[in-house]
Amino acid sequence: MISTDRLRDKNVIAALIREISDIRRSIGTACRIMEVCGTHTMSIHRHGLGPMLEAAGVEMISGPGCPVCITPDAFHEAAIDLLIGRSDLVLATFGDMTRVPTSKGSIQKTPPARGSAARIIYSPDESLALVRSNPGKEVVFFGVGFETTIPSIALTVRTAAAEKLRNFSVLSAMWTIPPPLRAIVSSRDVRVSGFLYPGHVSVIIGETPYRFIARDFGYPGAIAGFEPVDILLGVRSILKQIDAGQPEVANEYTRAVRPGGNIIAQKIMAEVLEPADACWRGLGVIPASGLKLKEEFARHDAERKFGLRIDSRESDRLGCRCGDVLRGVISPPDCPLFGAACTPEAPRGPCMVSFEGACLVHFKYRERT
Repeated sequence: MISTDRLRDKNVIAALIREISDIRRSIGTACRIMEVCGTHTMSIHRHGLGPMLEAAGVEMISGPGCPVCITPDAFHEAAIDLLIGRSDLVLATFGDMTRVPTSKGSIQKTPPARGSAARIIYSPDESLALVRSNPGKEVVFFGVGFETTIPSIALTVRTAAAEKLRNFSVLSAMWTIPPPLRAIVSSRDVRVSGFLYPGHVSVIIGETPYRFIARDFGYPGAIAGFEPVDILLGVRSILKQIDAGQPEVANEYTRAVRPGGNIIAQKIMAEVLEPADACWRGLGVIPASGLKLKEEFARHDAERKFGLRIDSRESDRLGCRCGDVLRGVISPPDCPLFGAACTPEAPRGPCMVSFEGACLVHFKYRERT
């Protein structure tokens, strides 16, 4: 096991930056690499890697890798409607989800109906504890996430079904990473040279789901961890692929990611969930990019159980350009609201709310070099 100190060693970082700079000069043109994952965005800015890479001729741009950010307002508003419109209901979700602003306000600031409440939880399994301790109430878990958290959500649903917990349901906002990448590379309005693939998603899905990007579209990519050296190894790999003209999916996170991913987690997902078309903020409706409960678990589907009508259209609030940030069209400071009308204390969109949101990261670490 490599120590954290080694993965943050300033001498190693400096050596990698020099090597990246040399390879970039060999390429002869500036390079734009999309860090797909919001955790990569946070780590790049927290450790001051952005200016170093920019000086080496490499621009890092954010992608759609923040599940709180890409979830359209309609899902949040459906959760708010449940909280307002039904008595004796517990709405459980992750903390960032409660603060997302919509035209109906946020979950955090919504006055619930009599006997109802919103509860912040840290894992899907905690929602079952709420079910068991509140037998007379409906418990709805507003479940959001990518492949990293989806297996635990699926396992929670399977457990609820096995225990016949009829007062438990999930408002599903579950998304898969490869389909939006296809949408991005198929688009003509986003210029990228390669992709830094998310480490924790890749722990689940492995290397294979990204291969179409290199094979069919000619874009290089690398799976990377989240420490500074991890990220720079990924960037170096991408530049080497560009220089050699041989795009592939390189795995620079072999201490955690196996080529085939986590087979057990994949089986749990396949048992409980099935693909569905889904709308992503900034990218619109993408075929088979979401997951919904299979028919045998329909009694635990909050959308069906309560007859919710969720508009599939994306819905950035007026002036907010979170959607453009998520597809790499602009950087957060390019939004006219950034740092002025939109701050962490008074966010106008989810990109300034989530811990992994590009706008919050840029705001928090804007002085970091």
